[in-house]
Amino acid sequence: MIRRIAIFAFGGVSYMIFLATFLYALGFVGGFLVPTTLDGPARMPFGPALAIDLGLLTLFAVQHSVMARPAFKRMWTRVVPQPLERSIYVLASSLCLIAMFAAWQPLGGVVWNLESTLGRVIAYALFAFGWGLVLATTFLINHFDLFGLRQVWLALRDRPYTRLRFVEPGPYKLVRHPLYVGWLFAFWSTPTMTSAHLVFAIMTTAYILVAIQLEERDLVAEHGAAYDSYRRRVPMLVPSTARRPSPSPVDDASAA
Repeated sequence: MIRRIAIFAFGGVSYMIFLATFLYALGFVGGFLVPTTLDGPARMPFGPALAIDLGLLTLFAVQHSVMARPAFKRMWTRVVPQPLERSIYVLASSLCLIAMFAAWQPLGGVVWNLESTLGRVIAYALFAFGWGLVLATTFLINHFDLFGLRQVWLALRDRPYTRLRFVEPGPYKLVRHPLYVGWLFAFWSTPTMTSAHLVFAIMTTAYILVAIQLEERDLVAEHGAAYDSYRRRVPMLVPSTARRPSPSPVDDASAA
């Protein structure tokens, strides 16, 4: 029983760290309410600052992708309890982001600056839409499973983990990766695009495009024809007005 309580406590702490990191990230990217942000005057020469920022982005991308691969999960769960696998992944991702918040180097320079009130309002509205879509999507596909709480709760109750049923909620009928669509809106929608913000947006977009290919390869291997059918019917990131055949369910928790 003590072991199960410890697992549940670890999962709860990991989730709270993630939640604080998520809220900080909103201010970090948006440039408000937090002490460190993407933007600002340069504090060191451009070359070293750019190298630090690219290193931080690469660290997050490698951790986020490698730890999500099925082969790594199989190896990792020989070392750690199965119910903790997702919580450890969430904690590791949060720690990589915290390192980015602490060490990020603004590069100075402005790529664009929207001066009209309407333009700035639209940019902030799209920014808010992106973050809102990200959060809403996590709940549509089971927020608590995605961030490891369901796994540790089942472990606390001494019940085996069960896979989520196949569904296509809300925006998953329009695009296969609405979570990533939300991130793209969040990262690119800004009234003032600085050099550092542009580097961040370009690199995270490149990562998203690569991550989708890796995830979909795993999903096809795991779900076979079910996901293959879904992939043929529903576009990846940009909604289509073309008529599609009637839907067959897919595992949206895995698709995210």
